[in-house]
Amino acid sequence: MKQSNSKPNLKQSLVDQYLPHNFLAEKMILSCLLVNTEAIELTLRTISVDVFYFKNHQEIYKAVTFMYKNNLPIDILTLITFLQDNGLLQKIGGLKVLIELLSQIPNLIYLEEYLRLVKDKYIRRSLIKLGYETINSSYITSLPLENILNDLENKLFSLTSEIKPQKLSSSAELLNDIFFELKTKSLDPKLSGIASGFYDLDSLTQGFQKSDLIIIAGRPSMGKTALGLNIASNIIKSSKLPVLFFSLEMSKEQIMYRLLAMETNLNQMKLKTGKLSKNDWLKLNKIIKILAKFPLFIDDTFDLSIQDIRSKIKTIIFEQNQIGLIIIDYIQLMQNSKLKNANRVQELSQITRSLKTIAREFNVPIIGLSQLSRNVENRIDKKPILSDLRESGSIEQDADLVLMLYQNKLQTSPQNHNSENIKNNNIVELIIAKHRNGPIGNVKLKFDEEHTKFYNLELKE
Repeated sequence: MKQSNSKPNLKQSLVDQYLPHNFLAEKMILSCLLVNTEAIELTLRTISVDVFYFKNHQEIYKAVTFMYKNNLPIDILTLITFLQDNGLLQKIGGLKVLIELLSQIPNLIYLEEYLRLVKDKYIRRSLIKLGYETINSSYITSLPLENILNDLENKLFSLTSEIKPQKLSSSAELLNDIFFELKTKSLDPKLSGIASGFYDLDSLTQGFQKSDLIIIAGRPSMGKTALGLNIASNIIKSSKLPVLFFSLEMSKEQIMYRLLAMETNLNQMKLKTGKLSKNDWLKLNKIIKILAKFPLFIDDTFDLSIQDIRSKIKTIIFEQNQIGLIIIDYIQLMQNSKLKNANRVQELSQITRSLKTIAREFNVPIIGLSQLSRNVENRIDKKPILSDLRESGSIEQDADLVLMLYQNKLQTSPQNHNSENIKNNNIVELIIAKHRNGPIGNVKLKFDEEHTKFYNLELKE
């Protein structure tokens, strides 16, 4: 019985022994900590206790960290005293281990390289452990496959984040970059973000900025999806950048019918019934050839989650090398697989927070379409305000830019049925209710409801 118990332990010890590590680099780091306070500050910012492979090195690092945070003097003598007083000296291997640290001659110039070496080995160990965890989870058939894959993706993302250097920028470096950027703009004036194609809007926002979360909100049938598609089409035409459109409400076929109606100026009903004239067919054939070359990618997964979005963004970037814009229609229909039993407001708060994180992670603007609450219908002044955003104040908090659609439709009775009233009914007000990095204001657009198309006001006859 004893023999059978010792075999797994022996096997485990062999696995542990051969996990990637760098004994000398760990010793050099600990030696640096005993001779220089700045080395402690840099090390604390860069690595955690788990990065050290050897248990005694972890205990020494914990002790130094505790002493530093409690403003205790740190040298070999104070460290020995601290370890003795806390019964840790024998745990780390005795005085011999600490004396060996003093025998090292650390070169502080290479401290960052030592830190990089031990962190590299830590990430490799983490990947090996993650591989074993994934194998074991895959054998447990009661675990949903989606949960296993999501867990794997999240842990891989965490490890990827560990590799990215967390560089602190000084004010001098930032000001130098800003000065260079301003000089470039003065020589070649252009929008700092991606142009929406609507001039008055772009003049106030300077385009959609990378890493921004933009909300387009409105009551049902106000034109949210139509505006999102118009913006997607305008951006593809002007920049040739790929656009990823997530449609949770309509099928991908319905989205394409809308896009065809918008680009051909043919009535949607005409397109769906196929009752087209010869000229209509010629126009349709020409537009289809153009749209077929559009780098527009539509996903109509009805129970879309944050993990799905992240995964599909990575797929597009892998295939296209870049991505210009992401549109989600609409936010309230999204699911958060981690908070299925939570309050809907909490779930939505987590979703909007995650969307902002994704925008920053991939450095791409994300447009989220959002419903407005019914409260707006009960007011005399039906112009929407920020508090009308449905189900979550976090949308208002996380968004960098909030645009609200408002259309003041006049009742056209025989007495007031004139061209001026009809003209006014086609004008939609786009209210910039929040703008984190710029002015708020109102923009007027012309909306052709029959063809679900928006125009700049002065361009539509």
